[in-house]
Amino acid sequence: MSTPEITTALAIFTESLSKATTESQAYDALSALTAATVGVKLFTIMTVDMEALLARRAYTNRPNAYPTSGTKPIVFDDWFQSVHKRHETFVANTLEDISKVFGDYELIGELGCGSVVNLPILNKGELIATINILHEEQFYTPQKVALAQEVLTLPALAALALARQL
Repeated sequence: MSTPEITTALAIFTESLSKATTESQAYDALSALTAATVGVKLFTIMTVDMEALLARRAYTNRPNAYPTSGTKPIVFDDWFQSVHKRHETFVANTLEDISKVFGDYELIGELGCGSVVNLPILNKGELIATINILHEEQFYTPQKVALAQEVLTLPALAALALARQL
């Protein structure tokens, strides 16, 4: 992706975010930026509440398959250590690798996805959410992962901050 294309996508994101009047609209802007820059089939945002040890799907671009209702307990596994504790971006590029971490891998596969990037979003040095982007197997090359980290991290923090105010 060229720098002018990224600049244009960020300008559209900024305009959309500035007009958002609902949490969903703020997250829609981030989802659109992700689609325009990195590429995505399934996009979700999971917020975390470490005091209650719960994660909540705050947004999804596929509500029929992944609704935003409810919470799930935080599990202290290798993924948790990597993403929550070390703040590393998690990448799996095959459905087999996804199945080792996520119990809903069959649904992920049914949606035509076989690769995932979980991008940690931090506030004051603490994880507040993950941006989860999924696409077909082998889609998230090292270059696309680096682009996601570079282009989406600050906009994700802005969208999360605005969504909390709305």
